Amino acid sequence: MDLNDTKVEQSTATHLEALPPLPVSLYQSQGVSHNNEILICGGVHKRQCYSYHTLKNQYRFICLYPKNAILFEHCVVKRVNPSNPNEITLLSLGGTYKHTLVMKYTSVWDNDEAEDEKKDKNETEPAKPLNQWLPLRDKNNKPVYIGRRQENYEGIRAVISGSNNHLLFIIYPPNNIDVFDLNTCKFVKQAVMPTKKSLSYCFLSKPWNESSTVKPNKKRHDMILFCEVCLDIEYDEDKNAFQFYKLQKKS
Repeated sequence: MDLNDTKVEQSTATHLEALPPLPVSLYQSQGVSHNNEILICGGVHKRQCYSYHTLKNQYRFICLYPKNAILFEHCVVKRVNPSNPNEITLLSLGGTYKHTLVMKYTSVWDNDEAEDEKKDKNETEPAKPLNQWLPLRDKNNKPVYIGRRQENYEGIRAVISGSNNHLLFIIYPPNNIDVFDLNTCKFVKQAVMPTKKSLSYCFLSKPWNESSTVKPNKKRHDMILFCEVCLDIEYDEDKNAFQFYKLQKKS
């Protein structure tokens, strides 16, 4: 390796930075990003939720999980309102002791602005519950539980996609993948993936290639699963069908 190689390696190296410690110790916590925040939601037998502001380099408390929600290997995903990207709903589900909770989140760093807006609103307008975990409910206001009694949801992973950002894709042991419609609160598809049992998953939704000249099909969704094999997962919303393709791992 010559000096030029060394310079290239230094310039392309990923720089990791130590963050300030959390107010409490959280093991196997779940987190999602939102604007300049990382939302950290609970941990093993810990109910605390925090927002870490990447610019302020500070934490701020959001809320507690309900006392009856026992957290162990749970999963948290973010659902974005297609008409307003700043409006998000968090969905917490699964784990050894299954739960299904939702939170309409508004930034805890904008409290002053929120108070000013509240004063300008009509006092008779009912307040929307924000920044608290509540049961997922259907259109008839009945609680909805994602996950059948016989299924093992310990260590599940999930992503949200769909033409209206309404489909929840869930993978769980040993090699199952389900599709749950968040609008109708019903399962619409179950399938078995061509993988062996794995205790560690990384499950990602593939974004559209904005530089591509090919017009994207909004009814077809691509995901990638990393476990003992790498899978490219395609789901056709119109056909309600999966296609699985094994990818080569790079050494």
